[in-house]
Parts: sequence; C-alpha cells; structure tokens
Amino acid sequence: MRLAFALCENQATALVDTGHGWRPVLTERAKVAALVDLRRSDVLERYRYAWSGTEQVRAGLFGMTGLRDPHLVQHADGSPYVREGRVYLTWTCAGLGFFQQAHWTVWSMDPAAPEDMRLEAQLFTRREGLVLGDHAGQVVRDGDTWWVANSSWGDFAPGSIHVRHTTTDDDVLSGVHVLETEPTDLPTEYGTWDPAYTRIHGTWHVGFVESPSQDPFDFRPALASTTARQWADGLSLVAAADSLHQCEGPIIATVDRQTWLLASDGDARSYPVFSLDGRRVGRLDAPYPTNIPHPQLVPDPAGGWLMVTFDGTQYAEEVMGYGGHGDVVVMHSG
Repeated sequence: MRLAFALCENQATALVDTGHGWRPVLTERAKVAALVDLRRSDVLERYRYAWSGTEQVRAGLFGMTGLRDPHLVQHADGSPYVREGRVYLTWTCAGLGFFQQAHWTVWSMDPAAPEDMRLEAQLFTRREGLVLGDHAGQVVRDGDTWWVANSSWGDFAPGSIHVRHTTTDDDVLSGVHVLETEPTDLPTEYGTWDPAYTRIHGTWHVGFVESPSQDPFDFRPALASTTARQWADGLSLVAAADSLHQCEGPIIATVDRQTWLLASDGDARSYPVFSLDGRRVGRLDAPYPTNIPHPQLVPDPAGGWLMVTFDGTQYAEEVMGYGGHGDVVVMHSG
C-alpha cells in the first residue's frame, strides 16, 4: 500500500493506493483552517517537506485531478505563441476540492500530435498577504512583456469574484511563479471572470464573463474595448448577452481573417458566436461534451482547426465533492 497526504489551499486530504490507483479516504478544510492559514506567506515560510524512516518518499507541488478552462497563449494580435513548433495553453488544474483548491498552469502541445501535452509552468498569485491559486485567464505576449490576467477563484466567495491582471518580464511559460496582481477595471457592476483579450488594428477587444449572481450562479459573456496602449485601461462596454444565464468561457478567435467572440452556453448545449460589435451571428458547429466546455480553437499547421476543451468527468466526487473535474477533449474540424 502507498499513502499520500496533500494540502490544497487550506484543505488536507489523505489518499491510499492499494494497487488500483489513488483513492481519497479522508479530507477536511474547516478544522484545518481554524488552526492554521496555509495561504499566508509568513506561515508558509515556516514549513518544509520533512519525513523520517527509510521508506521511499516523494514530495513536491500537487498536480491535478482534472484540467479545465483552456486558453491559448497568444501574441497581442491573436496569433499563437510558438516555441520549437509547440503552442502553449493555460489550464486550470482542478485540486482536491472546490475552486479554492485549484491552481493555474501552462502546458505546451504539438498541434500535429495533440496528445503530446507537457506541463511547463505553474502560476500562483500573491495578494493581500495570501498566496492563492487564482486561475481561469489568459497569458498574452506583447513585445517583450507578458500580460497575465486571471480570475479571483483562489479565495472565492459569492459577491467577491473578479478579474485581476499584471505584467512581468519573467518567462511565465517555464517554472513556478508567484505573481502580484491588481483588480481589472472592467465596465460592469457585476462579478467577472474568464478574461480574453486581443488587439486588432490598434483596438484591444476584451471578452469576459459578467455574473449578476453567484448564489445561484447566473452568468453571461460580455465584450469591451479600448484604444489605450494597455488592454486594461479605459475599457468601454460594447455589449453583454443579457439573455444568456449559464454561458462562459469567452474566446477571441480569428478565422479566415474575421475575428469572433466564441463562448459556451450550458443551457442550450452549444457554442454561440458573436461579432466584435456584440451581435450574435450563429454558433460553432461542434460536439458539446458535459459541463460547460470552452471552445478554444488552435490552428492545425496541416490544415483545419483543433478545438481543445474539457468535460465534466469527476474525480472521487463522493469524497471530494464538486470541483475536481476535467478530462481533456480534443476535436478536429472536418
């Protein structure tokens, strides 16, 4: 038998493997958080990995129980960022619990062999003295600068969710990073998440989710724009899809020289398509897996398009509850 012990945010989980894969047997957050806040930088600095005895031991960063929220790493004009023939995508790594136990990562992929996915970087956020697993965002290369934007799921509570951003010269596509972020001034009074941003002919087009309520959840895609040098400055609202209530995952994609805002509608089980003036113009003709899969398009150098997304496959839901989901799903255009 093998034994594992994991800390994701303030949640502790014990797992065993008797030869048939890892199985969680016990998890607890409230009692742990009442004793120690493992999100605090000053607390984390006091701890190290330690063990005794002669048994084989491995220690390090927790991986994931599923992947979701893929977003292509792009240049500012929307073209994929490529190194040695590999494209890069950010993914939310589902943790052993709810949204607060997840974290954000960067993976590379060979479009000619999409099953060849490789973990490259892990991205955490430091804000208000806490180290958090904020996730669901996009990384954009603009000149010599990395723009990083994500959503404040790391300490999620209804009424608190919002988009945050930062810039850095560090290579966020490699290694482990803890980034200082600030709130993004999006043109809405509601909660926000899932930022997407691309500059076309001098105008930044910014897609995001706006959410009037997170208890119960009610959310829809919105679009803003600015001609400022930095994408997060001086944004004005273009449109919001007020008739949609379970629609997220906005993706800005250019196909045949025309740029669209794509999204995922969990109620209709389809991918609505919007023009950059906010008009709904149709839907993406693609299969719709479980959960609310994001329609991330990736050009195939051999022709056509890949759609890289996820589904709602759960991990040990009877012990871990909702949040540990996400099998990777890759489709190809006909």
